[in-house]
Amino acid sequence: MDLTERAKDYYRAFERHDRAFMEDNLRADFTFTSPFDDHIDRAAYFKRCWPEKPLHQSFDFVAVMQDGDKVFAAYDAIMRLPNATHPEARFRNAELMTFQDGKLKSVEVFFGDPPGGLTRREFAVQSGAA
Repeated sequence: MDLTERAKDYYRAFERHDRAFMEDNLRADFTFTSPFDDHIDRAAYFKRCWPEKPLHQSFDFVAVMQDGDKVFAAYDAIMRLPNATHPEARFRNAELMTFQDGKLKSVEVFFGDPPGGLTRREFAVQSGAA
């Protein structure tokens, strides 16, 4: 099964602010990991990562590769509005997505140094992760 297009569907759901798609396509045992989140569960993911108002305007994929049930995606994102964490309303991330039975089982997010010379702790506080 080609999971690269399936993976892109998740980012498109963020662009459309389509929470129903996400709820229908995340496994019940879904986990999310980032530099600020250690295998949080599905409920914590929606609380922390799915704001009430649309946040992401678009994703431009730098690379998307599949190896078995895993998809690696690197992308440039444009947000709808600048904020203290992303004053230019842009950022680049990389994610490793693991699928099981056609649904997303886990996401591991990797990103570099915080913007604007912030420490990781300051960035975590401004982004709401601390």
